[in-house]
Amino acid sequence: MSRTVTVGELVIAFLEQCGVDLAFGVISIHNMPMLDAIGRRKALRRTDRVTPLNFIPARSEQGAVNMADGYARVRGALGVAISSTGTAAGNTCGALVEALTAGSPVLHLTGQIDSPYLDRGLGFIHEARDQLAMLRAVSKQAYRITDAATALATLREAVRTALTAPTGPVSVEIPIDVQTSAVELPDDLTPYSIQNRAPDRDAIDALAERLSKARRPLLWLGGGARPAAESAVRLVGLGMGAVTSVQGRGIIPETDPRSLAAYHLHAPVEAFYRSCDAMLVVGSRLRSNETLKYQLALPKPLYRIDIDASKASHPYAAELFIEGDAAEALALLADRLQGKIKIDPTFHADLKQARAAAEALVRKGLGPYASMVDGLQAAVGASFLWVRDITISNSTWGNRALRLTRPYDGVHATGGGIGQGLQMAIGAALAGTGKKTFCLTGDGGLVVNIGELATLVEQEADVVLMVMNDRGYGVIKNIQDAHYGGRRYFADLHTPDFALVARSVGLAYMNIRSALQFAPVITEAAQMQGPIMVEVDMAAIGPFTTAFAGPPPPATSTQQETRHECIDDRWRRDRPRSVEACAGRPDHPDHAHPRTARVSRSVAVRPGQGHSSDHQSR
Repeated sequence: MSRTVTVGELVIAFLEQCGVDLAFGVISIHNMPMLDAIGRRKALRRTDRVTPLNFIPARSEQGAVNMADGYARVRGALGVAISSTGTAAGNTCGALVEALTAGSPVLHLTGQIDSPYLDRGLGFIHEARDQLAMLRAVSKQAYRITDAATALATLREAVRTALTAPTGPVSVEIPIDVQTSAVELPDDLTPYSIQNRAPDRDAIDALAERLSKARRPLLWLGGGARPAAESAVRLVGLGMGAVTSVQGRGIIPETDPRSLAAYHLHAPVEAFYRSCDAMLVVGSRLRSNETLKYQLALPKPLYRIDIDASKASHPYAAELFIEGDAAEALALLADRLQGKIKIDPTFHADLKQARAAAEALVRKGLGPYASMVDGLQAAVGASFLWVRDITISNSTWGNRALRLTRPYDGVHATGGGIGQGLQMAIGAALAGTGKKTFCLTGDGGLVVNIGELATLVEQEADVVLMVMNDRGYGVIKNIQDAHYGGRRYFADLHTPDFALVARSVGLAYMNIRSALQFAPVITEAAQMQGPIMVEVDMAAIGPFTTAFAGPPPPATSTQQETRHECIDDRWRRDRPRSVEACAGRPDHPDHAHPRTARVSRSVAVRPGQGHSSDHQSR
């Protein structure tokens, strides 16, 4: 039996029918009809709902979208963020860019001013000129609901668009007068079905025929291959080797000796590629930062499977490109290759040796932080969520050294924006996976959105927040050392006393001032329930052996020639390399630069307790 409701309540009823149990946002006058509906429906404790919807109040609109993004990634489902209009909608843009870059299915619902005054440039309060165009620029698609009669159809299409591969964020504007309009609540609120493009079976046959002749075939798995994890594991079981992008981590458990994990661009692995006689890239954009600006020497012939036909035009030209759903394509491929691959008996041993050499290369550059990786891995086990912000520790070890075993357990700032880790960790922790969340961030990144610590505590999110504190933008300093004559401008920060910050919001806190402390502290933190901040005093512990200097600036012609020399066969035979030529290669041990140690204070605080010089007095 239908009943009359507002469009605001229709929105919430539809989201519940979609299986959404959480929405993240900031309450405002221009989204209050939707949030009022959440509160009223919760208070009524209706029994006819499929999934009750709860609202998580963030402290910023950017934080809300990042939380919805983190929720969507680890859940493999739709994330929802609700913002207000104008400046508030503008605040979501950076987070929407991240969600778009990562391909996260996020539904962003934003209010809008009263319909009669839209797009007239009257200076109406909370209006943003061409807001819909702004949202289209940072979303997969953006829609405006113009009246109550079209509200449900628009919402259905928005959700279908977000969840149709390649997935991504979709924004929907709902003017405030439309939100308060009356509408009959339909009996049927079922969302539209999702139909991804099926691969051409003749093309799969052709690919299977080619791969059956390979003796050292390798899979490159990107984030788009996560839904195909079962078939990817099956192909590895048939004898194929595997390597992943950072987004594809855990598709093949990183404990599997037949996988190179995310060690995809290191010198020993690049040398191993030369011995492979085929590579199949699945669901990966082969991004510039993961292919040394498309100069990484990948095996040939190179084949690709991707849902997005535009990826056929790429610096890495594919001999065969198949457009279609990765899960269906790999299932068909595995069926056709069953019993037909004859693998070189030395292939897996060579792969294992290449990975071991790459891991040793990375470990050599960590210095005292190698023991931190060991202690963290021991503490987290195999079932955990790993969320990383942009920070030196992420670039040197967080992106690959800690082993993931499931395809949706890793979350990182794919677009390279600083300061999104904490919010994504909150969303991930609240996604209902039952796994503890570990979040790696830097002092600079944390301060960008430090207000969300209040959200972390308020929601009692089960997060271990690891703050790698080097008192500034460490990677910027390394870049300045490597490429700007050591002239360090604007990279030092006035860093808060994080112990006092934690105490001010009621957040449990520990600190680490020695590599020897890391294992016992992180083990205890991992066993606690609820949020805790663990500050790692990098000035006290000391520098990495290798200074990560990020990507190089545009090269001069002489430097370009040197870079080309750096990746040829002589370079692969461990020819001595220069700092200047190779500084752009992440995790490379041959471009270390001295860092300036700083004197720092260190305190260990739990809410309501005094200060101490080490974690023992907690």
